[in-house]
Amino acid sequence: MRLDLRLIAEMVPPGATVLDIGCGDGTLLAHLSAEKGADARGIEIDMAQATQAVAAGLAVIQGDADHDLAFYPDGAFDYVVLSRTLQAVERPREVLRQMLRIGRHAIVSFPNFGHWLLRWQLLSKGRMPVTETWHREWYETPNIHPCTIRDFFDLCRLEGYEVVRWLAVDDRGLKAPWTRSPRLANLFGEQALFLLRRGRR
Repeated sequence: MRLDLRLIAEMVPPGATVLDIGCGDGTLLAHLSAEKGADARGIEIDMAQATQAVAAGLAVIQGDADHDLAFYPDGAFDYVVLSRTLQAVERPREVLRQMLRIGRHAIVSFPNFGHWLLRWQLLSKGRMPVTETWHREWYETPNIHPCTIRDFFDLCRLEGYEVVRWLAVDDRGLKAPWTRSPRLANLFGEQALFLLRRGRR
């Protein structure tokens, strides 16, 4: 299972109700159901992957995060997950709002565009970076709203979301030791994970 999915699974308590947005073939859903006894459901825009997940016996529907979340009732889930998809949606701010409307908590993972290697490639080569995490050429990538860890912290402050937990990691499974410093994590973390809840105003 992909690293960020393993870390997301660690954040979900046993027996939770979970909606995984952009669930792909349902890898995380299957793990949460089997290992955590979770009531896990998914939504996936790619029909082939949604069909594959359903064929595996998972509760997945074909749908679009940008348009279909509005149909879910308030507080329907304990956790709503968005893994490596935030940068690919049309309206990331609205998607986050919907996640924290329909879920008590939101878990978000995304590639960190502030990582030093991406900065160096852009500075030294003058071209859009290609790395293990950002592994497609600019004309093939689904990413339309790349952001950094610091950008995401700013958005959470703007929207009044409480950051319950966050961490930065690399793709090889090593957690960056800068979890108390967003500035250092922004420089050295290849991808980020955030556990959020609505702020208490």
